[in-house]
Formats: sequence, structure tokens, C-alpha cells
Amino acid sequence: MLDRYNPANWQILWDEVFNAAVAVIAAIVIAYALYRVIFAVVTRLTRGSETKIDELVVDRVRAPAKWSFIVLGVTFVAQYDPQLQAIWEPLARFLRPALLGWIAYTLVKAFTVAMEFRMEVSSDPIAVRSRRTRLAVLSRAATFAIVFITVGLMLLGIPAVRDIGTTLLASAGLAALAVGAAAQPALKSLIAGLQVALTEPFRLGDLVKVDGEVGRVEEIRMSFVTVRTWDERVLVVPTSQFLDASFENWSRVNEKLSGPVFLHLDPATPIQPIREEFERYVSQHDLFDGRNMALLMTEAYPESIELRLSVSAQSIGDLWALRCAVREHMLEWLRDNLPESLIRHRLEVPNGHPKAGEP
Repeated sequence: MLDRYNPANWQILWDEVFNAAVAVIAAIVIAYALYRVIFAVVTRLTRGSETKIDELVVDRVRAPAKWSFIVLGVTFVAQYDPQLQAIWEPLARFLRPALLGWIAYTLVKAFTVAMEFRMEVSSDPIAVRSRRTRLAVLSRAATFAIVFITVGLMLLGIPAVRDIGTTLLASAGLAALAVGAAAQPALKSLIAGLQVALTEPFRLGDLVKVDGEVGRVEEIRMSFVTVRTWDERVLVVPTSQFLDASFENWSRVNEKLSGPVFLHLDPATPIQPIREEFERYVSQHDLFDGRNMALLMTEAYPESIELRLSVSAQSIGDLWALRCAVREHMLEWLRDNLPESLIRHRLEVPNGHPKAGEP
């Protein structure tokens, strides 16, 4: 070993440092040039393809690939210089898993963007919501796994915390049991998120009724689901609740629904004129899709009867507007044409009552 305090050896030490620096710089330049050449060819090939998906994937992985080329180039040069290898190898053990995790993460994000781009050209809204749901949940699960494994491998590359990394990876099963006892609700929600992605009881954009509230599924996370109601409130519901309790999905197959309008009228009301006016009005309405139109007397009480006027529409929003329009029109028509059908509370006093003629 050279004596650092001997001036005669300074030149030798300087030459070694200079040669190592030149080798590192040369490796970086060559690796960068190789990266530019390879990606220039790949970019030209992707531009010639008929879809933009290839370009999206290449653009996402460009940055981590560049740094991976540089790290591999320096690692290759360090194999032929023991002193450079002694300096570089501890750092490389930390950088290599980080770059691999970065590449895996960008690939997941790239394929997610590519799948979303492909779904935009689909004409089936139900299939699009189904794929978006699976893509959102599974991509988050893959991201979590990549980050967990990358952090564990990086800890393995640091001698001071290698034991922590070994314990994190090798004892994952034991750790899961220990953590599961204290975090059972959270783990239950994570598993429920995967179940939702695979079984699809609901999807992004579905109209659901949960906890007495109706709204659109806006976001599906591993542990919770956000539902936006008509008045713009956001309900945050644990994912496991959708699997443990019943809920209503109003757009599971499609958004074509039938809905009722109830009228409570006097028992002496003639039904046929009301049925004719109802059918005339609904058949000419723009929101009616022609599938379901019926008027039935569903209840009869001593003081009232109940009429159920059922209609259908192409979407849930159209059905709501159509029901409101039918309800308003029929009440106006009854007031103008059959006012006696509207329920009134009457008090009849017999003519022979002793107090009937008193002032």
C-alpha cells in the first residue's frame, strides 16, 4: 500500500485517481451514447406503429433506462479497477435495486396509461367502467408491492441496516401475522379491494345506493371507496362494507331502468281517463324509451286509492327527469279535469242535528 504521507507517492496516487476518473467519465459517455442510439431506434420504430401506446410506454421508461445504462457502465468499468470497485460497489448495491424498482414502477404506470388510452376508443361504456375498475385497483396493488420489495432490497444493500432488510423480506409471513392481529380491519379492506377488482360487484361510474345515500362511484382504493351524491357530497365507505353488507347497484348491467310515480286519489276517482292521459303524455315525451309504460291501482283504502304509474328511460338521469315531469303533469291535469279526485278531508253535519240551525 502506498504511504500517503510520502510526497514521492503523491504522483502515483494522483495518476490512479485521474485514471479512475477518466474511466468513469468514459463509461458514462459511452453508456449515454449507447442509450441515445438504442432509444433513437426504438423511438423511430414506435413512431411507425399505428397506435400511440408504444410511444407512451417508451416515453415513461426513458428516464430510468438512461440512469440504468450509466450505472451499468460504471459497474462494468469498476470490475477492472479494484480501488474504484471498493468505492463504487457499496453505492451500486444501493442504486441497482432502486433503479430496478423505478423501472418496474414506470412500467406499471406506462401500461396503466396505455390501457386507459385504449379504453377511450371503446364504444361500450359498461366494459370501459369494468376495465377501469380492475386497472385502478390492480395497478395500486402492483405499485405497493414494487415499493415494498424495492425498499427491502435497498435495505439489504446498506450494511448498517442489512439486518432490518433481511427481517423485512425473510420474515414477511411472521410480520404479517403480528401486524394482522393489530391491523385486521385495514388488512380486511386491502383484501376486499382485490376482491372488488376480481369480482366487480360495482365499477367506477356505477350508480349505487349505500347507507341510504345514492351516488356515483368516483374512486376505488384498496381500503375505501368514494361515492359522490347528487348534491356533490362525497361519501367515504370502507371497501369491505360493500362485501359484508348489501347495497344497490342501479347500473350493474346498464343504466336502463324503470321507475314509479305514485298518486293517492279519492276512491270515487274514475281510472280510465287518467290512464288514457298518462299514456298519451308519456308516449310523446322525448325521454321515454318505449320499454315500460303502465298504470296500475296498487292499493285501495277506505279513504284513498294508490295508483302506480311506471315509466322507463335510457339512463338514470333521464328516468329521474321523466318521473318528475309525469308527476307534475298528472297533478295539473287532475286539478283541471278531475278536481273531485283529489283527496279532501270532509266534515259532514246531518240536517237534523240539534245545533245545525243555531246562529
